[in-house]
Amino acid sequence: MKSPYPEEFNRQAIGLTASLHFAPTQKAADALLKEGKDPEQIFVTGNTGIDALHYTVRNDFYHPETEWAKDSRLIAVTAHRRENLGEPMRDMFRAIRKIVEEFTDVKVIYPVHLNPQVRKIADEEFGGCDRIHLIEPLDVVEFHNLMKASYLIMTDSGGIQEEAPALGKPVLVMRDTTERPEGVEAGTLKLAGTKMEDIYRECRQLLTEPEIYRRMSEARNPYGDGTASIKIRKILEDIDA
Repeated sequence: MKSPYPEEFNRQAIGLTASLHFAPTQKAADALLKEGKDPEQIFVTGNTGIDALHYTVRNDFYHPETEWAKDSRLIAVTAHRRENLGEPMRDMFRAIRKIVEEFTDVKVIYPVHLNPQVRKIADEEFGGCDRIHLIEPLDVVEFHNLMKASYLIMTDSGGIQEEAPALGKPVLVMRDTTERPEGVEAGTLKLAGTKMEDIYRECRQLLTEPEIYRRMSEARNPYGDGTASIKIRKILEDIDA
């Protein structure tokens, strides 16, 4: 219940009162069954977050930051988890800076979390590097289009692990564990840990080995095909019929 907090706490609390459970994957449905949920109340539909990409991602989208990086291999970064604050986050940022200093065609855009501790570490570790842009948080449309413009994503966030593969973007998860094991199994994401050398090695591999990059970017997203909302509506209509 504590990892990740508060997401897992919220999920379990809502699950106690829910009469229907729309699971993104079969593995998630199996977890609900193990918690004692009624199998007749569980439906595997995919994640509605994938559906949203159909409405937010646009070919004509313009943002000055993505325009700045359009001729580069852009890495979108997010990092904010409380368990990573301190030395783990510094290690993560040092790995990213090391990559940027080695690969002159790489640029980084990092919408920095509002947490003052995160901002302090980001300023200290990324200061003076003109190919790393620290920007204010983006809205959902802006961030989805940032992911689309990116070569790869480096994150410790949760939902991005499900959304980015739908755009064909490899995801390096800067954590030691993930609540999205389906992504690891499908090959859409890879756990890079929080150690500088491990993160650097995994990122460098994606930048230098086209076949590994291709396999990750072309892997099938296990979290759905963008039709979860249609499936949920059909289930609700059948129940009310």
